[in-house]
Amino acid sequence: MRATAACLAAALLALPAIASAQAMKGTPGAAAVTTGRGVGVVTALDAKAAKVTIKHGPIPAVGWPAMTMTFKATPPTLLKGIRVGQTVAFDVRTKRMDAEVTAIQPH
Repeated sequence: MRATAACLAAALLALPAIASAQAMKGTPGAAAVTTGRGVGVVTALDAKAAKVTIKHGPIPAVGWPAMTMTFKATPPTLLKGIRVGQTVAFDVRTKRMDAEVTAIQPH
């Protein structure tokens, strides 16, 4: 009887921690923001829409293989002086499926 009561008490004490962890998984704002640095070649540029397409190598810090991807530039003025065909080093910030370039320099 004591063992059953002790097990029940332990289970009840653990419930708030389990519920909190489960709630965070489904919370829209709980997604982690990751950052990384990449190097690639600018393949397209739309300064008016503040978008840049870069064919880049792997970016291990955000778990990406080499690929070509279009990014939003934040702030849009980052793209001033950048041109198609140029090799660039860039900082990226990701949250879920959203990715944005936060810094970009000719390389």
